[in-house]
Amino acid sequence: MKLRAEAVKATRIVVKIGSSSLTHRGKIDHDRLRLLVDAIAARRVEGTEVVLVSSGAIAAGLAPMGLRSRPRDLATQQAAASVGQGLLMARYSDAFAAHGLRVGQVLLTVDDVTRRSHYRNAYRTFARLLELGVVPIVNENDTVATTEIRFGDNDRLAALTSHLVHADLLLLLSDVDGLYDGDPRKPGTSMVADVRGPADLEPLRIGRTGSSGVGTGGMQTKVEAAAIATEAGIPVVLTSAARVGEALRGQPVGTLFHPTGRRRKTRLLWLAHATSGQGRLWLDDGAVRAVTERRTSLLPAGISKVEGTFSAGDPVDLVSPEGVVVARGLVNYDATELPDLLGRSTRDLARELGAAYEREVVHRDDLVLL
Repeated sequence: MKLRAEAVKATRIVVKIGSSSLTHRGKIDHDRLRLLVDAIAARRVEGTEVVLVSSGAIAAGLAPMGLRSRPRDLATQQAAASVGQGLLMARYSDAFAAHGLRVGQVLLTVDDVTRRSHYRNAYRTFARLLELGVVPIVNENDTVATTEIRFGDNDRLAALTSHLVHADLLLLLSDVDGLYDGDPRKPGTSMVADVRGPADLEPLRIGRTGSSGVGTGGMQTKVEAAAIATEAGIPVVLTSAARVGEALRGQPVGTLFHPTGRRRKTRLLWLAHATSGQGRLWLDDGAVRAVTERRTSLLPAGISKVEGTFSAGDPVDLVSPEGVVVARGLVNYDATELPDLLGRSTRDLARELGAAYEREVVHRDDLVLL
């Protein structure tokens, strides 16, 4: 059997496991968790650094709170996450301790990796944990999330985390043992062993939802996560949680998504894939060309209209005169400041209002084309 070089040679791996693979009837399944931990520990003993992105906090909190199914309202979801996160980390801590390994909890929000000062600190935290021999366990900070919690977001979180920590491989663990060319429960379908680009995905029928009732991350979110990672130069293996040991040993299980691009700035990857515009800046044709073709910063002179409520540092969408979103960037002004600046040159603004108004509305280093 020929082993996968992408897995065998990897010195830093991100492993993502979903709620449905860790829990059973609202409780943490100890056998499933132990299987995962044993496989990670075996690879860790060989000297490979591993970061674990784990869903399951909300699902783990259901039974202790007397809930039979995942709550629909945000407040109860956050309460379940608060209860479940501690239980989940306690189980991981005990399981890894049996192998002489320590764990550290890392709860991330979008702000942690889109705002410059935050993402640098996030990287330093991961680097130090790994340097100290700790296994970081990552989850979205569900207890303080201000938008609706969706379990499927942890697939995307894993892809972005693999880029943030400079991983050599992303392993996505699912309920099924790989990507199929149709519904794997129906006869006549077969597994896709390799995906080398978007063209390989076009003929496939990819399901969007899971059937477990505790997670919403179906195959669609995993394929999207794989695209994010491979576009940034990171290979991805997608297989079932039951085959985690085989996958980490490099055995050719599941589906291998080959890299399609090169590493890019972490913050821009998060900006493109982990944020939504808090407002809209409508550009004239000249500004659209400047931003998309010449890759320049966006100045007040090229903006015709401002929509939405946002503060300096928030992500905003840049829109063409036809209403097409062409880019997203971190804005340097509050929404209330911009209307008086539109159509004016930075030189005139600086002369009239002071040097602080000579800055760009969106700097090119904080801008990603969509």
